[in-house]
Amino acid sequence: MAKRGGGFGGGMPGGMGNLMKQAQKMQRQMEEQQKALEEKEFSAQVGGGAVKLVMNGKREIISLKLDQDAVDPEDVETLEDMIVAAFRETMKQIEDEQAASVSSLTGGLGGGFGMGGLGSGLF
Repeated sequence: MAKRGGGFGGGMPGGMGNLMKQAQKMQRQMEEQQKALEEKEFSAQVGGGAVKLVMNGKREIISLKLDQDAVDPEDVETLEDMIVAAFRETMKQIEDEQAASVSSLTGGLGGGFGMGGLGSGLF
């Protein structure tokens, strides 16, 4: 009797071995893109430059600059709102970059693959 390939793929060209190689390649690419994202800096300015926030891709604040005119003891709430707005804008930039990175690897299929998408800790 002729011996057939065992396991998944049954010896078919492009079987399970090829699929595993592709998955490993994608994993390496994802790790490289994650490292590049973590090293990149993202920034936002609000209030006409009154508040400037810089974060890295690890979502760590690198710097926060406040224009002296933005610090009004009589109106702390506005300054607080501007800081929150700068933080949200910077986080959006990081998330957009992350989504674009995943999309480039998956050909636009999304980052889910049954792993909970972007919020899964994949990135």
